Amino acid sequence: MRNVFSGFRDFILRGNVVELAVAVVIGAAFTAVVNAVVQWFINPIIGAIFGKPNFDDIWDITLRHGAKADGSEDSVISVGHLLTAVVNFVLIAAAIYFLIVLPMNKINERRNRNKPAEETPVADDVQLLTEIRDLLAQQQRPGQHPGQTSGQPTPGQ
Repeated sequence: MRNVFSGFRDFILRGNVVELAVAVVIGAAFTAVVNAVVQWFINPIIGAIFGKPNFDDIWDITLRHGAKADGSEDSVISVGHLLTAVVNFVLIAAAIYFLIVLPMNKINERRNRNKPAEETPVADDVQLLTEIRDLLAQQQRPGQHPGQTSGQPTPGQ
């Protein structure tokens, strides 16, 4: 039983699990900020331009009228609600990009401007092929054609 709990403890204390939990909590808190920007800043601007802050009542398609006496409801496709959801998604994505991602990229760019460029690691197979190429180049004599070994005569000899 002790191994089960130690395994669980090891799983929970892994860095990536803790980081994921923190990211979820921060994301939930950040959602409130982004929704507030869209709801209380961008949507009023849309309302000032178009007369309403959303498109919910633009186009409804009624497929079946329900008889209200039996408890059934109308079957309605609301194109306006779909359009509102799409516009809100685009607005939220734009708000995140222009208010968070773009400034953070600029800050990182300024921070990394004075740092020396890191060399990208070369894969083992690429390094091995480079060494083979260099060795072959050293073995070739002047006037020798590529692909010839040092023991073969050159044409015309």
